[in-house]
Amino acid sequence: MKIKSGFIKRTVGGRNIAVAVGERCKDFDGMITLNETGALLWEKLAEGCDGKKVLVDALLAEYDVSEELASKDVDAFVAKVEAAGILE
Repeated sequence: MKIKSGFIKRTVGGRNIAVAVGERCKDFDGMITLNETGALLWEKLAEGCDGKKVLVDALLAEYDVSEELASKDVDAFVAKVEAAGILE
């Protein structure tokens, strides 16, 4: 899984946002606000990852959460970015 090229994450006013740049602006004219967890998952997806396990492991390493909760959070986040057409 990987974030498509043409999307960037920035911190503006203390908030993490993801926006389209360049030619991607023609297809995606909004922005996505990311909480701390979403920003971490975005970074992993921007680097490219070999699947859900990498994302779950990243959450487990960063936060004191159960594997079940981390897995649900990953599923929800991935579903949202897929629905927005941001994942390759």
